[in-house]
Amino acid sequence: MKFLDQAKIYMRSGNGGPGSVSFRREAHVPFGGPDGGDGGHGGDVVAVAVNGLNTLIDYRYQQHFKANSGRPGAGRDRSGASGKDVTLRLPIGTQILSDDQQTVLADLTYEGQSIILAKGGIGGKGNAFFKSSTNRAPRKSQPGETGREMWVWLRLKLIADAGLLGMPNAGKSAFLSAVSAARPKIADYPFTTLHPNLGVVGIDSKEFVMADIPGLIEGAHEGIGLGHRFLGHVERCRILLHLVDATGTDPVASWQILRQELKAYGGGLYDKPEIVGLTKLDAIPADYADELAAELRAAGAGQVMCLSTVTGSGVTDTLRQLISVIEISRAKDAAPQEVEPWSP
Repeated sequence: MKFLDQAKIYMRSGNGGPGSVSFRREAHVPFGGPDGGDGGHGGDVVAVAVNGLNTLIDYRYQQHFKANSGRPGAGRDRSGASGKDVTLRLPIGTQILSDDQQTVLADLTYEGQSIILAKGGIGGKGNAFFKSSTNRAPRKSQPGETGREMWVWLRLKLIADAGLLGMPNAGKSAFLSAVSAARPKIADYPFTTLHPNLGVVGIDSKEFVMADIPGLIEGAHEGIGLGHRFLGHVERCRILLHLVDATGTDPVASWQILRQELKAYGGGLYDKPEIVGLTKLDAIPADYADELAAELRAAGAGQVMCLSTVTGSGVTDTLRQLISVIEISRAKDAAPQEVEPWSP
């Protein structure tokens, strides 16, 4: 299935049905009175977060969604049927933005979450509604309320516990394939990863979801390369694993460049917990790896792990460090929030 994380769609809720003007006419009932029914409500446009989806590809081929209008009222106090709703089934993590791509209308973060994006029009009242002691035979009714229409943007931000960052060919896809059942494309040229990949990682009978995004280069926050569009997919991660190629020309400078890109991008990425992983240790001397790790710590990298996906060295320890931070974050989310006592 092709990955698509952004789509523009048009939606329109249904109009309300008009009310009816009618009078009861039966034999031997000379004063039947008004009996016009109300019109039905227009259908809503509803967005629902469902499990099992990780792409918006369905909304590339169908971009217009219109709910049915309500049926008009009728005599004998019969109300019109309401219009059928339109339901948009969206992946968990989808944001719905207005046409300006700035205002967030909804953020679907858990399974089953639903929101009415466009409320259907209310049905008009029939003339039976306007009957009163001073107006026994009203001859007026209401038209139905007009439905709402709008263009919106759907933007998917994958929900993962850990996010993989790094320059092109830093070993992100190789790491993800080594620790999960995901099979991203791996090759010896830059930008082999063209869209995010997700993998479920298991360690010590525990599991977490890891996301691999395309490689970042200097200027990514300005749209250079592929990273700018996909940085949003790691905004929801609890921790970042920043992989640095130990065989590169200047690994410390590469780490610093990406840190600056995260800061310039915003979205809270710069302040997220981070573990730095020196990769491709099988291709360098052991003493050089220790020297690079010391230089990274001196530059402010914090926790640095040395690993190799070819030999498996350091991979398990890195996963244990990740899951320890993830479990702390999960516990904070699950803890009940303290509510300040209300005082008049």
